[in-house]
Amino acid sequence: MSVTYTAVLPVREETVDRLAGLLDAERTRRGTRARTRSLTCRDQAILTLRWFCDGTRITQLAADNKISVSTGYDYLHEAIDVLAAQAPSLHGALLAAKVAGYSHVNIDGTLIETDRCRTPGPTPGVDLWWSAKHDNHGGNIQVITVGDGWPIWTSPVRPGREHDTTALRTHPELLPRLREASTDLRPLGDLGYEGESNTITVAFKKPKNSRLTTIQQQLNKAHNSLRAIGERGNSLLKTTFKALRNISLNPWRIGKIVAAALVLLHTEHDRTT
Repeated sequence: MSVTYTAVLPVREETVDRLAGLLDAERTRRGTRARTRSLTCRDQAILTLRWFCDGTRITQLAADNKISVSTGYDYLHEAIDVLAAQAPSLHGALLAAKVAGYSHVNIDGTLIETDRCRTPGPTPGVDLWWSAKHDNHGGNIQVITVGDGWPIWTSPVRPGREHDTTALRTHPELLPRLREASTDLRPLGDLGYEGESNTITVAFKKPKNSRLTTIQQQLNKAHNSLRAIGERGNSLLKTTFKALRNISLNPWRIGKIVAAALVLLHTEHDRTT
């Protein structure tokens, strides 16, 4: 026995139309013949948005659309790729923030949890994707936000075992681009980026067996009040898209998945900076 019910996606019609248009362009690029796909571009877009917004399992999405599970995965990955291709470049995002008149940007790392584990890491007995800080498996994503906490760029994924500074240094263009923009757009970060304090402004760390001066405490208060708003970007992505709370796909796909979510967020709010 089965029960049919009506569900509503919490997205605008424009978001569905944009994704459907991107999928249509991708099918044209691939030379897909008419009426050879099980789902239309719009149905594929809705399948994808259900996965992102509600975290609906592929088995359920496949059953609802009367397609096989493997086809469901193919449709989802295709949509993730076409969305991620629309994500802003780091240079473009920083330039847009500068043109918009922002004085600073925030950078903060977030862990996107995954249930993929038991992948050997460089440290014996420790999984590659295990984050000791969060006590969970996941991928490290660096997120850049503007002054009000709106996310404008997300990085490719790094294994959760890596510290924020390590992940930052691994991305070849991230530090050079931040240095290049720092004269007009100061990057702010937490003490996790203490090792790159020449590029990223961090708070003063309390010396061992000593105290911060009054001026240092005041500067830390001002810094933290600005930097803390940047954490809103991570929260906004995870609360808007349930799929980002735990990803069961290949962990190396997390970077593209988050980039795709960023494009959907920008489209849904009709805002990039």
